[in-house]
Amino acid sequence: MRVCILNYGVGNLYSLQAALKRENADPQLVTNVRRARSADALLLPGVGNFREVARKVQREEIRDLAESGKPLIGICLGLQLFFESSEEGSGKGLGLFSGQAKRLPSTVKIPQIGWNTLRVTNPNEIVEGIANESWVYYIHSYYPETSGDWVVATSKYGVEYPTLIARKNVFGSQFHPEKSGKTGRTILRNILRLVKR
Repeated sequence: MRVCILNYGVGNLYSLQAALKRENADPQLVTNVRRARSADALLLPGVGNFREVARKVQREEIRDLAESGKPLIGICLGLQLFFESSEEGSGKGLGLFSGQAKRLPSTVKIPQIGWNTLRVTNPNEIVEGIANESWVYYIHSYYPETSGDWVVATSKYGVEYPTLIARKNVFGSQFHPEKSGKTGRTILRNILRLVKR
């Protein structure tokens, strides 16, 4: 299975590539979305600034790819790009889901760095084999503010927020599955299994 990772100049791509290889996927870095048309999935990685990435990301090409049915995976910042906008700065998101990325409340230490638990709110194949309150690893200052049947799981850090979403061929995670041990590996494996279909 070939998974193209869109390299927009941010994020720790090495650990993500290693995690995909462990699941027998063939991860390839691309800078042009057109190169992902022949791949099995396109992955938008995490870490970075929304405004900078929104300015350079190939918005219409990614939207067209997602609307064609091509599996699209977003991690951390990649998930936040699925929405319409972000409080982090100007620029349009992809608008695949209603909502925006909001800054974590000032009542907690920002960014959130470390382990937190998941609460499964909507049974879905991407959380198959995952126990409620399983631990996952975060590095983020913003979170998606959205509601709908696409919200699969939430976490709480000053505010309860969606952390896993899934709808048809689009999957997103606010935490880093590649850094989240057995739980993250299971979720990544579940997503890749759905991509194979």
